[in-house]
Amino acid sequence: MENKQAIKILTDIIALDTTNDHESQIADYLTDLFKDYPVKIDRVTYTPGRDNLVITLGESGPMLGFSGHEDVVDAGDLANWQTPPFTPTIKAGKLYGRGASDMKSGLAAMVVSMLDLLNSGKKLPGRLRLLASVGEEIGEFGAAQLVKAGYADELAGLVIGEPSNFNIRVTHKGIIDYYVTSKGIGVHASTPELGRNAIMPLVKFAQEAQTLMASHTEKDPVLGGLTHVISQIQGGNQINSVPDQAWLSGNIRTTPLYPNQQIMTELEQIISELNAQGAQLAIRYSYPEVPLPSQADTKLAKLAQRVVRKSLGRGGELVAGTGATDASEYIQASNNFPIIILGPAAGVSDHQPNEFIAIDDYLAGCKLYQDLAWQFWQENLKV
Repeated sequence: MENKQAIKILTDIIALDTTNDHESQIADYLTDLFKDYPVKIDRVTYTPGRDNLVITLGESGPMLGFSGHEDVVDAGDLANWQTPPFTPTIKAGKLYGRGASDMKSGLAAMVVSMLDLLNSGKKLPGRLRLLASVGEEIGEFGAAQLVKAGYADELAGLVIGEPSNFNIRVTHKGIIDYYVTSKGIGVHASTPELGRNAIMPLVKFAQEAQTLMASHTEKDPVLGGLTHVISQIQGGNQINSVPDQAWLSGNIRTTPLYPNQQIMTELEQIISELNAQGAQLAIRYSYPEVPLPSQADTKLAKLAQRVVRKSLGRGGELVAGTGATDASEYIQASNNFPIIILGPAAGVSDHQPNEFIAIDDYLAGCKLYQDLAWQFWQENLKV
């Protein structure tokens, strides 16, 4: 495929505003790209307007998976953008726009590589499946749906195109987003003894949770330590009333040394103890994700390292990540296949204004994914 056409595919999907929603726009666009090819296309609806897309090419042989998410985070204050976030703009060799790095460039490069394979005229010795998912930025629920529906069951390996600067991320932390609500009794502030202040139990919870999480000092040799942030707190209606409601939220990044279930049990124990003292607290979680166990010793990670270095002459380091990815869902598939994160973007502008990718890196990614697919098939066909 000519560079101009490959770049157009990326700019076309960046121009689609899929901010935490409306991912079917990308599913529509990609479906149209592949409609005249001998591929299997499945659309898996999460909710109206939010379609996962699964495209499978090849007739037999080992199946490699390519994974990319269709959604992007909110653009934030538009005044901080030098160009409109959904008007892709090329300046000084870089393409700017929301999702340029995270991760429409990875998704587009995978799509281009698949189209090039189909147009090569060569008989493919294996199969390739694109898993384009919804809702990664707010909970990986699209990937969870695809796993539950069995679309990962035949995979022999999976490459997730999140930004990695052509290094191979082989592990990352898990995540627990939690919300604690508190109920009180509202009265006039001049007679607080007649009410119950909903904020004060939250303060106790925050202090105890922070102390307990800080006590988990053992560090994973690769991922480092568990982290905990009380990220939001709000309560009450006005300054001269005892607040009858309040809430806070927190974000925890977990490691295999402190599994998600252990941490959630500890948080719930704090809630239970404070409620026994008269509080009315409740906790809920928003799409907790487990850590990705190290994939450093897998054939896929080592193969990717060789291919990156041979094809690009750069990168190829095995590294760890702090942010969760769809890998946290795909590792729960039944067949225990290796998973790596390998993407063309540098990842230095993710979730920021003026997000970008270097054009040369994107085009290199288009070629890399094709090379990786060929090498994967050849390695997995060896007896």
